Amino acid sequence: MDAISFGTDGWRARLDTFTDERVRTVGQAVADYLADEGFDAPVAVGYDARATSEGFAESLADVLADNGFDVLLPERDRPTPVIAWAVVDRGLSGALMVTASHNPPEYNGVKFIPADGAPALPAVTDAIEARLADPRADGPRGSIDRVDLVAAHAAQARDLVDPDLAGLTVVYDAMHGSGRRVTDALLESAGATVIRRRCDRDTAFGGVPPEPSAEHLSGLVDAVAAHDADLGIANDGDADRLAVVTPDRGYLDENLFFAAVYDALLAERSGPAVRTVSTTFLIDRVAAAHGEEVVETSVGFKWVAEAMVEHDALMGGEESGGFSIRGHVPEKDGVLMALLAADVAAGEPLDTRVDRLLDVHGDIVADKVSVDCPDERKAAVVDALGDAIPETVAGRAVEDVVTLDGFKLLLSDGSWLLVRPSGTEPKMRVYAEAESRERVDAILDEGRDLVAALV
Repeated sequence: MDAISFGTDGWRARLDTFTDERVRTVGQAVADYLADEGFDAPVAVGYDARATSEGFAESLADVLADNGFDVLLPERDRPTPVIAWAVVDRGLSGALMVTASHNPPEYNGVKFIPADGAPALPAVTDAIEARLADPRADGPRGSIDRVDLVAAHAAQARDLVDPDLAGLTVVYDAMHGSGRRVTDALLESAGATVIRRRCDRDTAFGGVPPEPSAEHLSGLVDAVAAHDADLGIANDGDADRLAVVTPDRGYLDENLFFAAVYDALLAERSGPAVRTVSTTFLIDRVAAAHGEEVVETSVGFKWVAEAMVEHDALMGGEESGGFSIRGHVPEKDGVLMALLAADVAAGEPLDTRVDRLLDVHGDIVADKVSVDCPDERKAAVVDALGDAIPETVAGRAVEDVVTLDGFKLLLSDGSWLLVRPSGTEPKMRVYAEAESRERVDAILDEGRDLVAALV
């Protein structure tokens, strides 16, 4: 079972490795884990829009049913956050979600969602990996039923946000993924006029990975301008993340989006924010202006979710576009956040709010690059970095080093450099934040060179 390993967000692999036999082995491990932990409520099995996902989901359902669990399958591919909310809303034992998120169509993946709806922590995924075994039947067979899981999630989102989007025009881009007829329908139900892009199912995702990055959303930027829309919103393949386009900025950096929405929430509520080590310090400045604190975590929403619960956080997020808010399951939700983004924009244009925040707190530019690094070399590179920390980066002294996740070098001018191993790809990630594009580029160049010399 060496081919099966749960990383940052479940097990993902190319389809030559991600086989039905191995998927069924994961299903048996989850069934054994749940039984050993005393869970006997039904289990949900969701899946994304990939060509192979429904078949893998049916295989997982078959194994779980053979082990005596009743299984709920959605009536079609659905967003990961819809499945996570169903776990909590229906009091399920947990769920399995078949998705490779933003990866190209030649990949697939599966992740386990525990009974609290949060991402599974390593103690849980390690326990599942330890139970990998050939499928078997054990006791009376459970039932498998197709059910609607979207309506309850939509009701939860509307209750949390209480939106009034009358008069707002939104261009929604599903990137051919599972957000189609879910996120756009939710926005329409709150009164928005929605113009749709890539809202048909295409198992090849139109030849572009369903990753809502700036390079993949130029068409959304053009559509917002062409339709004189107030906002553009895109989801990734399984709609647990989002990206936002504004009339003035085009693609809105996720760090700025986080700061703007947190600032808007603080106008009516209170509470700390949780952000990853790779996410902007602008969140800290917004929090301080409202007398709040910020909790920093390792990269990965499982750590954000854990800290949100522990600190009763108002909002948690990461620079890759995953966010959630208090009162919801502690899991990133690109559908809920699309509704919240639209509601914030209906009250005040996001461009206006971001302009004000930058006027008050100073300009912020953030970016990242990757350096190829085989998985088996990552630990050695991280160890070597500990002995290779420079005294200066891009002409500024290194004043402190944070080792929460990799190495984050805090520089004398308030900028920073972060180097950490990717949890999903054979790469080292290099992040930087500074007050200008030129400074970020200079920091990234030195960070890339530092890592490349050690790989």
